[in-house]
Amino acid sequence: MMETQGASVVITHHVLDGKQIEYEKWLDEILPVSKSAKGFIDWQIVRPIPNLTFVYTVIIRFDTIENLRNWMESDTRRKLIDKAHPLFTKEDNYEIKSGLDFLFYGEKTDNKVPVRWKQYLATWSAIYPLSLLMQLLLLPSLRLMNIPANRYFDTLVSTGCLVFLVIYVVMPNYTKLIRKWLYK
Repeated sequence: MMETQGASVVITHHVLDGKQIEYEKWLDEILPVSKSAKGFIDWQIVRPIPNLTFVYTVIIRFDTIENLRNWMESDTRRKLIDKAHPLFTKEDNYEIKSGLDFLFYGEKTDNKVPVRWKQYLATWSAIYPLSLLMQLLLLPSLRLMNIPANRYFDTLVSTGCLVFLVIYVVMPNYTKLIRKWLYK
């Protein structure tokens, strides 16, 4: 069952100050290669804040854990990582998770993942108020910018903002807040 749920890897690269352009060129080299790997679904790059942070986060999704592990442990990837190693301040670091488990992974949980029903309740309780906020704040803001109401465009923008907030802002903090209940 786990093999058909998909799998994600969250990779962090701490890039040396002044080496961001070289790293971006390296990304242009490795991303097409990872796209051609068996089972590849998609990827996303979260770039650092200029002149403030130097950490790149790369999230890659595959159809199965097996295909993801095959890519992560492949000689091709290893060679490309070795090529980029002089650009890093720390080693290549990654965590493989199935489904949306990466939303619930915390540094102090000893790699435990909460039971699915708790993941469901935690995710739902985070998404519900955010979806209300999108309707109350974001959509009126679009109208103030003279962007005409369009159900499809409004949904595209609001869901994009909602998913971004859930993954990068809310869940990392929310799961810390409810950690005792989540992992009990």
